[in-house]
Amino acid sequence: MKLSCTKENLSKALSLVSGVTGKNIHLPILNNILIKADEQKAEIIATNLELAIQVAVRAKVEEVGSFTVPARTILDFVALLPDEKIDIHLQENELVVACGKTSTKIKGMSAEDFPVIPTLESGHGFLVQADDIRFGLNQVLPAVARNDIRPELAGIYWGFNLGKQDEFVMAATDSYRLAEKKISLQQGKDSVKVIVPGRAAQEIAHIVAVETESKEEKVRLLIGENQLLVSYGGAQIFTRLVEGNYPDYTQIIPKEFSVTAEVGTDLFAKEMKAAGLFTTTGVNAVSVHLDPTKKAVAVSSVSTQTGEYASVIDAEVTGAETTVLLNNRYVLDGLNSFSVPKTILQVVGADSPCVLRPQDDTSYLYIVMPIRQ
Repeated sequence: MKLSCTKENLSKALSLVSGVTGKNIHLPILNNILIKADEQKAEIIATNLELAIQVAVRAKVEEVGSFTVPARTILDFVALLPDEKIDIHLQENELVVACGKTSTKIKGMSAEDFPVIPTLESGHGFLVQADDIRFGLNQVLPAVARNDIRPELAGIYWGFNLGKQDEFVMAATDSYRLAEKKISLQQGKDSVKVIVPGRAAQEIAHIVAVETESKEEKVRLLIGENQLLVSYGGAQIFTRLVEGNYPDYTQIIPKEFSVTAEVGTDLFAKEMKAAGLFTTTGVNAVSVHLDPTKKAVAVSSVSTQTGEYASVIDAEVTGAETTVLLNNRYVLDGLNSFSVPKTILQVVGADSPCVLRPQDDTSYLYIVMPIRQ
């Protein structure tokens, strides 16, 4: 194997795939990335058996071949190189990487030991805007469950053309909060629902966020039996899907509210952060009092360790006076995903789900379950 490419192209490809690798004691080869060169192109590939990422690299290939090296070693080394042409060739059981006056030999393992990356030739195909899926994933990811006690909640629900034609719905919940985002499909008429692992969703969002040379505007999705292939620019992500049925989360979305408030997004976030300094660790309970007569939202908290906090925000409030106790971290996760100056806060009662959504945006809602008083 012998090839040359720019530092920029190699560094970008390595950063895109390195998130999949980790410290695998049982299968050390999974800590490596596969560098593969054929007559047409060079590719950088990484997998953890559940998830694989394959990125094409624009390169001049002089000799075809393949080899695997530790992902972290080559990623960190390439980052230190000057912005010049990088020459790579295989010398026995070592990969020689040279750039300018710098050269190194990285010990690796034979490509024959690297797992075969599956391919998906047919299935349900969809096309979505890159910005839509990236922004949507970042809005629902905070609500994904952080443990695998219920594997389906550690994933994101994807529904295509179910409630409405040409609509793609993403939703996530960890039982304490719920996020739902609706985006338009550019192509694809099949009705499908699947559960995408949270880890895979993070990598999809990351890859779409990185500017590719092609600057493509569309992301291709291909859904097979228990498998998903995402193609964008020169990158492909292949992942297994979560088996099982996602809970019918729509049942907990309130249809009517006793009080609605319109507050400044940044100001509300600032007050929730301040109140969070005076809460009991783990509970993070902040009292939110909506007062229509005073046209205000009062935020307060009490901690036996740090003290107490109280503040009042001017707001447009309509309905009945209501107080709800919320986890400030959950609220902040929602507010941080908003990109509008005003937030709509809707409450049914002290023991019912509280809805947050960006003003003038019906495509996204974020629900926080109250803390029982």
